[in-house]
Amino acid sequence: MTSMLDGCTPWPEGFVDRYWAAGHWRGTTLDSLLRGWALQYGPRTALVADGTRITYAALNRRVDRLAAGFRLLALRPGQRVVVQLPNVPEFVVTVFALMRAGAVPVLCPVSLRAPEVSHLVQLTQAVGYVGPSTYEGFDHTAMAADIAARGPFLRRVFTLRAPGTASPYGGYTTDPSGCHYFPLDSIDAPPAPALAPSAGQVALLLLSAGGGDAGPLLVPRTHNDYAYQAGACAQVVSLTEDDVYLAALPAGSGFGLGSPGIIGTLSVGGTVVLAEDPGPAACLEAIARERVTVTSVAPAVARSWPAALEATRADLGSLRLVQIGGDEPPHPATAERLASALGCPVQQVFGPAEGPLVLTLPADPGESVLCAQGRPLSPDDEIRIVGAGGEDVPDGESGELLARGPYTVRGYYRAPEPDARSFTGDGFFRTGAVAHRTSGGDLVVTGRRGTGQEAPEAASSL
Repeated sequence: MTSMLDGCTPWPEGFVDRYWAAGHWRGTTLDSLLRGWALQYGPRTALVADGTRITYAALNRRVDRLAAGFRLLALRPGQRVVVQLPNVPEFVVTVFALMRAGAVPVLCPVSLRAPEVSHLVQLTQAVGYVGPSTYEGFDHTAMAADIAARGPFLRRVFTLRAPGTASPYGGYTTDPSGCHYFPLDSIDAPPAPALAPSAGQVALLLLSAGGGDAGPLLVPRTHNDYAYQAGACAQVVSLTEDDVYLAALPAGSGFGLGSPGIIGTLSVGGTVVLAEDPGPAACLEAIARERVTVTSVAPAVARSWPAALEATRADLGSLRLVQIGGDEPPHPATAERLASALGCPVQQVFGPAEGPLVLTLPADPGESVLCAQGRPLSPDDEIRIVGAGGEDVPDGESGELLARGPYTVRGYYRAPEPDARSFTGDGFFRTGAVAHRTSGGDLVVTGRRGTGQEAPEAASSL
């Protein structure tokens, strides 16, 4: 068995050997990959946000210095740090810096509040928190201080301060519970000798779309499996260094980060435009201004884009592909309206944070792109459609979608009861999606198990 973070289920050794032999896993950590990208694409623009442009070389230097600063503050390899930042350059820098310091980022949507964030801190025994000082009227630093006061784990809070804001814990202070507070932009030190972590270790923890009364579930993603996913997606999308990707989805989501998302775009030397405002007007303006070529949207957001486009004169002629989907697939009419309004092809992407990823291809017939979710990303993805008794059902018949593969996890983080419900004895993940396979081999997702009805965004007549 491959060694992973305590509380995680590793891939069995036979599968590890298979994925290595196939070339899916290559033994390089994500932060080490960034070093290589900086050498290869150094002067090219890696990140754009609100007029700020950061080259690959500058991004890697900042990651180096922030990682060294984290290590000086006694962040140790394997420790967990909750990261709750919007789509800003500091998100990318922080996530890579934590990985370079050997820590494990726990990616948390900026919209979550104390009950969920406290649960994540307790579950992961997180020693650190990185978030805005305040954001959209909410005081994240005060929330972190309250969580620190209630438990023994959280002892370092790093705040991203907006211009003109202040906080009682704004910088270089210690509260009565013993928690230390630092401005994030002050964490800086000369680069330290590189660590040598295993690429089989957990790189980051993603939030599952599922969960329960106990709180959110965490999905452990290793360097090997996540690098493979992002890189393989980049190939499917035909990303090159000439592409400009608009990160309109939350940067910490599986879709926005690695499908191919931010990491996949960086892997080919492209440019990532970070959209802090996910509203359609701001996104359409960013597409026109930065000559964006590829972006990703959730179905609920996609419904608002055609109307927003009618209200703007933005030139979207640079767009060559829009991905639509995520945890839930879009209604065919939504995909069709979006494609028509934007004047470019759409690509359906279905994939929970746990894996697998199912995508349509740019060369697929129009009906398939609009009405089906496509085919699995990897040739080593194993897909089953099963009936209520666990039996495989024939093509055209609906059942639950099960999967295992080189980037589909074998269990949640520290969640034995959900593991027992969500994973079969032989390692298949029960996605909870109701689907069928067409005679042409495409997968069509039509709802969720146990809801008794089709998902409103998933109905299909294919």
